[in-house]
Formats: sequence, structure tokens, C-alpha cells
Amino acid sequence: MRALTLHIGRQGMIELYFWTTDNGYKARHMMEESGLDYVIKPINITEKEQFDPEYLKISPHHKIPAIVDHDGPGGETISLCESGAILKYVGAKMVDKLYPSHPLTQLKVDQWLFFGSAQFTTIAQQYGFFHIRSPEDIPAGKKHYDVRMRDLFECLNLHLSDNEYMAGDFSVADISMYSDTHIFGEDKWIGFADYPNLKRWHDAIEVRPAVTRAWGPYE
Repeated sequence: MRALTLHIGRQGMIELYFWTTDNGYKARHMMEESGLDYVIKPINITEKEQFDPEYLKISPHHKIPAIVDHDGPGGETISLCESGAILKYVGAKMVDKLYPSHPLTQLKVDQWLFFGSAQFTTIAQQYGFFHIRSPEDIPAGKKHYDVRMRDLFECLNLHLSDNEYMAGDFSVADISMYSDTHIFGEDKWIGFADYPNLKRWHDAIEVRPAVTRAWGPYE
């Protein structure tokens, strides 16, 4: 495992500790949409770099992603983990661009942001484990999470029948659910055949320039 060099970003730059996971892509998508100055610090979880003592100072529960903002509140350097918290924090730095300032609108965005973090991604990761990563075939697990994932796809499809985006304008709420929808919307997994509204929403986000950059290569 390589030695990690952390906290070397310049003043005003956000360091994104990233790997190619669903939550990692959420944070990278967020940074690309924000337009803020940032640099990617890869944390190779296949090499267990998330357990490096230096990284644990930033993400105590050794999860991806995390950020260090050298221009945090009061000009202080702050670190933050948990993808939902990162999306909300970075969104709040961009006044009314990705996270609203009005309290009532915030509630609507928070509802779907937290749904994405607490429910949608949690179930998606379990679906991915039983269908992709499990070292053994467990049909009961596959069936259970297939049903749960399809139920969530249907929930979003119904909501989007009357809404262009999750909570009004495009926001952190949409970013919180795009990556897992993109991954498991492939025909070999759940697909979009039964969820036309969800497909319309996904396709509209997929062509955003920030998505192209976020899902592209990095140095």
C-alpha cells in the first residue's frame, strides 16, 4: 500500500478523496456541477488505502468519499465525510445553484437527498453485493434485493410522473440518486423498460457536461 500524502491543496481548493464507487461518483459529480476549484486524491480501496492512519483522520469510518475544504466556514480548513453531507455542504457554498436558500424549498430537497443517501443507495449497494460482488450465489438475497430495488425504481418513476426533477429545479437531491440509477438502470440489472419517467430523468442528467467530466478519467 502506497503512503498517502494528505492536506496539500492550496488555499481555496477542495480536496476530494475519491474512488470509483457510487458514492464516490456522487461527490465528483457534485464538484463538477459546483464549478469550485478541486483536486482528486484517489483512495484505492482495492489496496485498502482507506485504512491508512492519515486517511482515518479525515474519514474515521474509512468510507469513500471525503473532502478537505481549505476555505471552510470562517476561512478554516475543515474535513467532511458521508456523501449526503458533502453534497449538502458543497451545495450550500453555491448560493441557490444546487441547494436552495429558502427554508421550505430546503425541506423538499433534504427529503429526497436523505432518501437517496439513507434508502436508495443502501438498497442499491446490497443489490450490487448479491448480484455482483458476493463470492457465492445466494438466490434468496438476489430475489429480496431485486424486489426492493424495483420498488424504489417504481417509487421514483411515480414521483417523476409529475416532476421534472426530484425537488423542483435540478439539485443535490438529483445528484444523490443519479449514480445508482445510472449503474443499475442498465438492461442487465433492473433496466428502465418499466420506468419511463425515471429514464427521462436519467437521460436528461446523463447529458450534462458535469456528468461527462465526473464519469471520465482523472489524473
